[in-house]
Amino acid sequence: MKRGDLYRVAHPSSRDPKKHRVFVVVSRSVLIESRFSTVICAPVYSTHDGLSTQVLIGIEEGLKHDSSIHCDEVVSLPKSMLTHYLGRLSPKKINLLNQALRIALDLPG
Repeated sequence: MKRGDLYRVAHPSSRDPKKHRVFVVVSRSVLIESRFSTVICAPVYSTHDGLSTQVLIGIEEGLKHDSSIHCDEVVSLPKSMLTHYLGRLSPKKINLLNQALRIALDLPG
């Protein structure tokens, strides 16, 4: 498991109407490689609202259609839920993800 990996997760939460949701791992490597049981992830939706906190992704990243990462909705997920690997973000997309996370968390650039 690495930062920028995409996983399809079954029943991620009781509030999510979908049976499956794709998530991107956004935690730093130190946390991912630790014994800590969870990682921080951002959900992927098929909608894109044009917000600066959203990153467009699609077939190149292993998805069936164009979608976007929603950095305003980061969550902590158990590593054990991240078993269905779909693909990985390119370095360019990881840079866009970093920028969107900075905006979502109001961190200085």
